[in-house]
Amino acid sequence: MITKKTSLLSIFLIGLTLIPVLGFSADEEIEAVPVADQIYMIAGQGGNIGLFIGEDGTFLIDDQFAPLTEKILEAIRSVGGQHPRFLINTHYHGDHTGGNEKIGQGGTLIVSHDNVRERLISGAYIGAFKMKLPPASKAGLPVVTFSENIKFHINGDMVMVKHVPHAHTDGDSFIYFQDANVIHAGDLFFNGFYPFIDVNHGGSLKGMIKGLDTVLRVADDQTKIISGHGPLGDKQQLASYRQMLGVAYERLRTLKAEGKTAEEAAAAKPLDDLDATWGNGLFKSDQWIKLIYSGV
Repeated sequence: MITKKTSLLSIFLIGLTLIPVLGFSADEEIEAVPVADQIYMIAGQGGNIGLFIGEDGTFLIDDQFAPLTEKILEAIRSVGGQHPRFLINTHYHGDHTGGNEKIGQGGTLIVSHDNVRERLISGAYIGAFKMKLPPASKAGLPVVTFSENIKFHINGDMVMVKHVPHAHTDGDSFIYFQDANVIHAGDLFFNGFYPFIDVNHGGSLKGMIKGLDTVLRVADDQTKIISGHGPLGDKQQLASYRQMLGVAYERLRTLKAEGKTAEEAAAAKPLDDLDATWGNGLFKSDQWIKLIYSGV
């Protein structure tokens, strides 16, 4: 797993642009790390992948980048899985959907929220990074979409995929394995650092908080939580992260009510006391404020 700030930022940017930048390597080691019986987390470069294997077929959550697809499939085979029967996209960003085309060409049924398919069809421009995501090919598009929730009864478990509106984007979902008591939170959860929020495509800090409250209601103290970025987590870590976002929201909302611009709010350094804990990933708080302020 990538831990250095520069590499993490580069990896996130490549997910938005699908082009090589500093820090990306097709030689990255990809392995499936056990989370629960039949459930694994695949880390590497891009969003963390969830993997569920069993007699009914392989169930995959997100797929990182196209250059890594063969290594991801090798990792799946290494723990007894087969080419995925189902693939869930938690949202449209390229570090979670870059492998769609190659995996879809193998016959995988791709599933997502309605808005994910629309974003992939049209492509997107990520203004925060001045990056363009080109339209996806037909093979890389979800063929089953949903507006709120969808359930899979597979491999002896009930798997719920639940949409949370206007959070990281306008198409986010988290996945709950009921019997295994495992959650894949997608990019609702950047474990240990400030999250990117795509405010130009329906994301908002308030929506992130509401979405996390939904996840927390599902989780208990034994739940294992696969983050979109960062290490495997638990309910306590998720609650701490949600608390940080709540503090940030209240402070930034106050500044906005006072008429402060994003630049003025960042200059006021209202989140400096949080940086030691949360500012060691993608952004320091002043950068983060400028990115998310319009969505407060």
